[in-house]
Amino acid sequence: MDLHFGDSKPTDDERAAVDALLGPPQSAWEGADRTDADLRWARGGRAARDRRDLLLPGLHAINDRVGWISEGALDYLCRRLIVPPAEAYGVATFYAMFSVGPRPSTVLHVCTDLACAAAGAQELCAGIESGLGPGVHVERSPCLGLCERAPAALAIRAGDPVRTAVSAPATVRGAVLAATAPDSAPEEPPAVTAVPQAGGDDLVLLRRVGVVDPSSLDDYRAHGGYTALRRAFALGPAGVLREVTDSGLVGRGGAAFPTGRKWQATASQPDHPHYLVCNADESEPGTFKDRVLMEGDPYALVEAMTIAAYAIGARQGYLYLRGEYPRATHRMQYAVDQARARGLLGDDILGQGYAFDIEIRRGAGAYICGEETALFNSIEGYRGEPRSKPPFPVEKGLFGRPTVENNVETLVNVLPILTMGSAAYAAIGTGRSTGPKLFCVSGSVERPGVYELPFGATLGELLALAGVRDRLRAVLLGGAAGGFVRPDERDIPLTFEGTREAGTTLGSGVVMAFDDTVALPRLLLRIAEFFRDESCGQCVPCRVGTVRQEEALRRIAERTGAAAADDIALLREVGRAMRDASICGLGQTAWNAVESAIDRLGAYE
Repeated sequence: MDLHFGDSKPTDDERAAVDALLGPPQSAWEGADRTDADLRWARGGRAARDRRDLLLPGLHAINDRVGWISEGALDYLCRRLIVPPAEAYGVATFYAMFSVGPRPSTVLHVCTDLACAAAGAQELCAGIESGLGPGVHVERSPCLGLCERAPAALAIRAGDPVRTAVSAPATVRGAVLAATAPDSAPEEPPAVTAVPQAGGDDLVLLRRVGVVDPSSLDDYRAHGGYTALRRAFALGPAGVLREVTDSGLVGRGGAAFPTGRKWQATASQPDHPHYLVCNADESEPGTFKDRVLMEGDPYALVEAMTIAAYAIGARQGYLYLRGEYPRATHRMQYAVDQARARGLLGDDILGQGYAFDIEIRRGAGAYICGEETALFNSIEGYRGEPRSKPPFPVEKGLFGRPTVENNVETLVNVLPILTMGSAAYAAIGTGRSTGPKLFCVSGSVERPGVYELPFGATLGELLALAGVRDRLRAVLLGGAAGGFVRPDERDIPLTFEGTREAGTTLGSGVVMAFDDTVALPRLLLRIAEFFRDESCGQCVPCRVGTVRQEEALRRIAERTGAAAADDIALLREVGRAMRDASICGLGQTAWNAVESAIDRLGAYE
């Protein structure tokens, strides 16, 4: 283990940030101001390994307090955690929200991804940069999950406490105000503004958004909250597993793996402890449904995680939440704290003798951490790189123990399964895609937002609800990792099997509409740039392939027909290599959108 430290020392602010998280140092080795003979004393072995998972929170603590991570601060954190500085540097440089070089204390993240790019993000960036002084660092950012209010900007001002402000839809004046005076910036609109169907009698997953006070546990319980957990205790773990399996629920993150089978496989593992991880790191461009659920109905997720943990025999759960979601983080932390204070988390939930608790871990800007094993590595304090499978997470997941990982939407579906019964739930949707589904609609529509429809509704029905504009050019299903369809393909059923049969994918439920004012080649180039930036670099097909894909698209951006034929052939070859040989889904799907645009839309003809 390389524990070579440099000569740099932490500042008082940096030391205070780390100590606020870890407590005061206990020895001179850790940095305590002591003169007795304890200088060579340090934790080792299991005691050191058990603290490695605090590395990411420690990096956040420093970055939140100061705005960047200096060599002295990193050394001090590593000394406290007994982590090799070289490894910690690799972790710190893995995430886009951290900086290991000096920068101003205020960072303004301006989204330049698909929905925001179509809404004029490049012009917005140019205006912001000309209107700001040297005290603000402007960062061109991938999707901020605010697609229904594109273009979007997020200002983060380091300090104690850290201050954030959102400008969306962003104007130059609004973004500059958010960066220079975050406390004076207008308050974000409530989550319900992202739900055009709010208040509808037929809603299931979104029925409480805009109806209940998201900060009030009593209001949540008055609207049916914790009914599902009480039924879970009445059924017992085996009964809950049976209900979830019989409901036909499959994962809503895109893979569509049967949830009941995953839970059953984990519950049956003899190795303990078991863990539950909620993946709230939705970083797919165009996806924001989990954010709306957490901001508008946070206690529903707390209850759903408790039920899932009870079914699989877990005593500890982790909620891995996007670093770009400050309001969702605040709402969820408050909900967890309130639930714990009221006996709905902790050692004896509802007097049933069952113990379970939730810890929130913030991501720091890495799309790859949406992959479950990369997420586990991130929580454990390593670079968020995917692991080879097998072994699968149900056998060896977080900390090498059996683990269930589900996203927010998947878990929240468990509540209606238990309250209405598996048969009634399975009657919603189709035989192979059961239940309601959330769709994130953005782009060239009149009413962007999160829509809830039963599986089986068509693309045309969804676009009609959202008010699609004239001169529709293309629709992107599934986000950057998805595929384009033509405007005349509106009869595609929005089910996992229906989209597969149509030669595309449903993914996590992204539906982005683009009219003919959007330059398709520039859109494809932005998708390629996204995958190049977000590739973790672990495997050659993805690390090299995403770069070659971007290079080829740049060459043919201004060419069509025969002049582009050689590069299109190269794109197909690179795409097949990435799809067949990449370790994880990022590389395997990086070619999908480009391929569909060439084959279905004739993007370069």
